[in-house]
Amino acid sequence: MSRDGTLLFGSLLMSLVALVGGITLLMPAWRLQQLLTPLVSLAAGSLLGGALFHMLPEGVMALDPLHAGEWIAAGFTAFLALEQFLHWHHSHRRHSRQLLGEEDRWVREPMALLILLGDGLHNFICGLGIASTYLINPPAGIAAWLAAIAHEIPQELGDFGVLVHSGWRPRKALFWNVISAFTFPVGAFLAWWLREQISLAPLVLFAAGNFIYIAASDLVPEIKRHAEPGLALHGFACFAGGLLFMLLIAILF
Repeated sequence: MSRDGTLLFGSLLMSLVALVGGITLLMPAWRLQQLLTPLVSLAAGSLLGGALFHMLPEGVMALDPLHAGEWIAAGFTAFLALEQFLHWHHSHRRHSRQLLGEEDRWVREPMALLILLGDGLHNFICGLGIASTYLINPPAGIAAWLAAIAHEIPQELGDFGVLVHSGWRPRKALFWNVISAFTFPVGAFLAWWLREQISLAPLVLFAAGNFIYIAASDLVPEIKRHAEPGLALHGFACFAGGLLFMLLIAILF
């Protein structure tokens, strides 16, 4: 498969990950919660490793350190603004409460729409950054894509649960979840189209800032909230596993 074909295939596959939300209809809530906890920890390590070991090295090599830092800070700040102004959050603890059936007044139709809007913007930025990384260095781009997949699975499980809990029919929730995910290939196509017109390094660093923010602000707190020694150790092991996997890919490729 050509490099462009691989980029297209990976982008479409990322969008189809949204279908994983339908699993919530087939599993009891307690089992789903057991599954989400290690997945969130793995996603945190993978996202942080993808940013530190793959995206940052590729972007920094093309820019001076100060300029590179500005783009990383911009990516980090953009996601803070996205959460603050759209009230959209990756918090899987909040999502898991919905899956367990707890009543929470914050879930309403407008919130469901904001979740889809925020998710669409997030996927667009990820598509832009991951495709840019791949076009600069294919192994680094594939590693960033794997990190994003690790994050998208627990996120889509949570988002689907919130949409259904807010009153949407499962088919409607699944349909619009997939639609919001298709902004990923839109971002990837934009990066492909711009590849010969601008330097893609700033886009890579901007997306790396996004990855660092999501891992540090949203996912790591989910790991830290487990006070029980067994769960805490399990969460840390999954986090370290994701981090080391990204490091191993960087060393080997």
